[in-house]
Amino acid sequence: MSKVPLTARGAALLRDELKRLKFEDRPRIVAAIAEARGHGDLKENAEYHAAKDQQGLVEARIRDLEGKLANAQIIDIERIDAGGRVVFGATVHLIDTQDATAARYQIVGEDEADIKQGLLSVTSPIARALIGKHEGDTVEVVAPSGRRTYEISTVEYI
Repeated sequence: MSKVPLTARGAALLRDELKRLKFEDRPRIVAAIAEARGHGDLKENAEYHAAKDQQGLVEARIRDLEGKLANAQIIDIERIDAGGRVVFGATVHLIDTQDATAARYQIVGEDEADIKQGLLSVTSPIARALIGKHEGDTVEVVAPSGRRTYEISTVEYI
């Protein structure tokens, strides 16, 4: 499997979630299963079946996170200086040339993306258009909402 880019902050968040699932959620679910078993007949025990379903979901998420972390290429943004060029992990300040609105995005891995927090997936149309460009460049983005043109005002590596 190929390496998947992930910021150091994103990797820490995934590790924290994995730790919580393994050491908090998993023991809580095991206790719930044990308690439900004590209620008698397992065929018609809704608590038991709900706890087993929850256990399956948690175990699947644990495997998913372990796989993602094992295949992650962790990139420390603070050590990058690409000379004003937009690269993975960079924070980009944009100005929409049509209505002069400003936007700020950090280009991150797919698992970290959250547009409401300004975290833009590296595979998104905007990020793909920005990668490799420099401060002062104008980029045209073909997105589901239509064509937009942005000017790159600043590129930061924070």
